[in-house]
Amino acid sequence: MLVTACVQTPIGTAAITGDEQGIASIKVYDEGEIALSTEVPVALEAAVTQLQQYFEGTRTQFTVPLNPSGTNFQKRVWNKLIKIPFGKTVSYLDIAKSLGDPKCIRAAATANGKNPLWILIPCHRVIGSDGSLTGYAGGLWRKQWLLSHESPVKQQTLF
Repeated sequence: MLVTACVQTPIGTAAITGDEQGIASIKVYDEGEIALSTEVPVALEAAVTQLQQYFEGTRTQFTVPLNPSGTNFQKRVWNKLIKIPFGKTVSYLDIAKSLGDPKCIRAAATANGKNPLWILIPCHRVIGSDGSLTGYAGGLWRKQWLLSHESPVKQQTLF
């Protein structure tokens, strides 16, 4: 049975949903849009702790099991996103090329936008080929905050 915990982060309230199989989704809400949890279900404790450590600056990788729902193509894209190191960025074209088909750039960008695991699958690390901050479901200001948090001096590109 899926359970949810809502915890405060520096950039909004994170609603973490999952079960013993893993974390199914993390969504971010503006302050006051959703109530904070008074208790964290056991199945979500590690995810909550690791997310807090990330925001404290003491964690750069996540080890909680992930269990997102999506198409096979979306999961292929998300598996590429997981491999983007902390403090690095790639372009949507880089993702498409890594999938073996530069022509699938729009499909890869769409799959990136449907990522249900905010931060754990780091879709915020994907930028435009020209270095611009293009679309982010949580809002571009959050994307900028996350990239600055991960690399406060200067963003570096991976490819």
